[in-house]
This record gives sequence, C-alpha cells and structure tokens, in this order.
Amino acid sequence: MPAPDLRLVAALAAAKSTYRATRLLGKSGGTALPGFVAERIDPAIIRKIAARLPQGAIVVAGTNGKTTTARLLSAMLAAGGLRVRNNRAGSNLSRGIASTFARESGIGGHPRADVAVLETDEAAFPAIVAAVRPRMVILNNLFRDQLDRYGELHTIATKWSDALATLPEGATLVYDADDPTLCALAQRAPASVVRVPFGLGTHPYALAELSHAADAALCTKCGTLLAYHQLSVGHLGDWYCPTGDNTRPPLAFRADAITLHGIDGASSTITYSGDHSDDAADAPLPLTTLLPGLYNVYYSLAAAAAARTFGIQPAAIAAAAARFVAPFGRVERVTVRGRRLTLALIKNPTGANEVVRLLLTAPPAPLLICINDLTADGRDVSWLWDTDFELLADYPAPVLVSGIRAADMAVRLKYAGVPDAHITVVPEIADALVAVAERADAGGDAFVIPTYTAMLAAREALYKLGALQNVWDTAEDAPPHVAKNGTKSGKVKRGIGFGALGTLGVAAMQCIRRAKR
Repeated sequence: MPAPDLRLVAALAAAKSTYRATRLLGKSGGTALPGFVAERIDPAIIRKIAARLPQGAIVVAGTNGKTTTARLLSAMLAAGGLRVRNNRAGSNLSRGIASTFARESGIGGHPRADVAVLETDEAAFPAIVAAVRPRMVILNNLFRDQLDRYGELHTIATKWSDALATLPEGATLVYDADDPTLCALAQRAPASVVRVPFGLGTHPYALAELSHAADAALCTKCGTLLAYHQLSVGHLGDWYCPTGDNTRPPLAFRADAITLHGIDGASSTITYSGDHSDDAADAPLPLTTLLPGLYNVYYSLAAAAAARTFGIQPAAIAAAAARFVAPFGRVERVTVRGRRLTLALIKNPTGANEVVRLLLTAPPAPLLICINDLTADGRDVSWLWDTDFELLADYPAPVLVSGIRAADMAVRLKYAGVPDAHITVVPEIADALVAVAERADAGGDAFVIPTYTAMLAAREALYKLGALQNVWDTAEDAPPHVAKNGTKSGKVKRGIGFGALGTLGVAAMQCIRRAKR
C-alpha cells in the first residue's frame, strides 16, 4: 500500500470540518470556504483527486447556462449508472471545486465517484483545465459579461484558446457551433482533440435581426459582418460569412422539431450525424424537459450531446431530461402566500433578453426585477442599457424593482417606456418578494428576475418565509438535517458542533507538521 499523502489528508480534514461548521451555523452553504481552507493547506488538492477519478473529469464553461448544463449532464450520467460528482450549487472558482472534492471524497483522497462534472467560471477555466486534465470540455457560448472582471470577449477567447491547447491527447471538445467565436476556438485546438459541434435546426422562434448589443457580429477570418440563415439567441444561429470564407460547420448533434411550451418547458428531437449514424442507438432522440425557453434548448442539447458522446444510452438521457428540475434560481419555482413565484437569473444583456422574451410568452403577471452590483454580479451595471427592456413598455402588469441598484433599474424602465404608474421601487428584497406576491391573484403567478447576489438574498428571504427548505440547495437537494418546515433540526445541531471542529482541526495541524518534516 502506498503511504498516505499527509498534506492531502490534512487539507481534507480541515475542509470537512469547515463545511460542517458553516452548515451548522447557517452562515453559508459551505460551497467555497472549505475549498479555500483546503487549498491553503494543499494547493494541489484538485489535481490529486481529479487524477484518481476512474473515468476522468468533464469541464463545462460558457457565459450562460453552465450550472444548468452541468447539472443536467450529471443527471444523465447518473441515469446511465455512473457515480458523479458535480459542484451543484454553482460555486465555480477553484475553491468551489476544491470544496466539492473535499466534501465528497474519503479522508484519504478517494473521490468516491467515477466521473466529475465541473462547471467553471470563464476566467478560472484555464486554471481548472490545467488542474483536472479533463477528458471532455463543453463550451456553451461566449457573451459579453461583467466587463470589469473579465474584459471584452477577445480577452476571454484568447485565454480559452490557450487552455484548449493544453488538453490531453484524445480529449473531446463539445461546443456550440451556433457561436462563431467558439467555432474559431475549436478550429485552433490541437489536431488530437475530438471535436463534437452541436446546434439548432430550423425552428419557428428565430429573431428578425441581430440585437444592437450583439457580441460577435463579425467574421473571425476576414472581419466581414456575418449573415444568418437563422438567428436564434443573441449572436447564436446558423451563421455564414457573405464572402464565402467561413460558415457554421456540419453539426454532430442537432435539435430539430423544437416546440416551446411557455414557462412550462420545451421539447425537441436530437439527431446525430456522426460516423455511426446508421446505428439504431443513434436514431433521432425525442427530448422533453421542464426547462423553458430557446436558450434552455441549447443547454439540453449540450448535455445530451456530451452524454451520448460519453456512451450513455438514449433512453437514460431522455428519462433524466424529463424529470430534471431547474437548479438554484434558474427558472426555479416556489410558493409564497398561495402564489407561485418563478425565479429566473439574469446577469448580462443576452441572458436578460431571453428571460424577458420567455416571460412575454406567459400570461401577464406581476414582475419583480432585483439588481445588485456586488463583486459576484459585476460592479458595472451598464449592461442594463444594452438589454431590450423596451419589450416591457406595454407590459400590462405591475413591475417592481429592488436591490442595491433599484433606482437605476427604475430609471432604465422609465426610458424603456414603462409608465411611471406601473413601476414601484421596494428597496429591500425581502419586502419586495412579499409585495410582488400580494399583487398576484390568489393561486396565480408572479415573476422574479434577479442578478446573482440578489438571487441569494431572495432565497434567504424565501427560506425565512417558509417557501424554501434550505437557502443553499434547490428543493429536491435539501440535506437530511433540514426539516420540512424549513427549520434546522436541533438534534443534529446538538450532536455535532465545535468539539468535532476542534478535533479535526488538531488532526489537520498534526498532519501538516508531519508533512513539513
């Protein structure tokens, strides 16, 4: 037996005790702090545990849809019989991934899983790829987002291109070929990388023209303005350069027969055009999900393409998709005072435009927009002016605004043409949630579209209102020590506390001293 890695053992012990303490104190979801502690003790914790995964790691990146794609793919792989680890709450920096590995691994560093599906922040993507040496990478899209953190698209694209150049031989790149920028990255990837492009077939939900805020309107080869046979979301679609030097590549996976069912979901048929397209297992795959909107069709397609490429059978893919519930604020539904609130995260112009388009397909209902500008949201809120809130000018239901930048949002709506009488500013998010619910009909609907930290604040308020079982998990993921009424079980809190934390802390320090010797 090889000698135990004492530094890794110390990191895992400290991370596990930190996780338990944060959960018992109710101060956080334990999604980042345990990993921060673990990486201070053993900076190589991610690399060491990833190397022990029997079937390797899958890294999911993109401006929008990372959490949904990663969670749905995890469900599909699990339906296929694999043990899967996933940073489920969306903590997608290295500390979040380290927390996931530490929480789910044995004290000796055994991952207790066959494969890991890891979503990663755009800026953290190169470091995560270097650490886990992924078997597969999934690229959803690349949109302008948080310019103060990431810079312009070219900055991120360059970093991603450099990261793809380091992929191990034989790695698979599953990418949205409806995004011209991702196609350019795929073309520059090493020849040893297996490319799996996916995209949408013809559908009736096409946009008439590029938005004024479109992020990738020019050909990556000659700089000519791109044209489209079909424009779907933002700058995504069946694109081509009028000069003839560039076009969307042939698709390995395509979503056809797309039907959107308002806010209740979507259906499509996935077709495969690969080397074994005559194989019965690769016959067209009907896919029905509870995820609404055309943008979620992309994410469902990405997950299905990755799962099928990984070897999961079509029946397992379809079954997992049909029962999948939207995660943690991504079209998540809760009940407040007898009204159904639908929460849909927004964070950049393209994503916000799609959420607004989605809401307009449903019967009008009171709407709450919550805007924060904390670090995790991006301090720069100029993107509000690039979002097509003009679509709400004739919205017949009340519109409430809340959050740190509530006043800015109210001004934006006024310039968008929303009548003053329809706009109500409610500074505190907790108060605004109650107010929007009370404006809805009994048994009716209301919509909440928050930025990231506003979503966390909303979830905390919803937990206190009894609408959520736990702040940090989606309803189906509530841990065993959370009671059905949303209160913490005193039995568990008494059973494990700072005594356990102290014991593990002492053990961790002893391991560190031994490792240094």
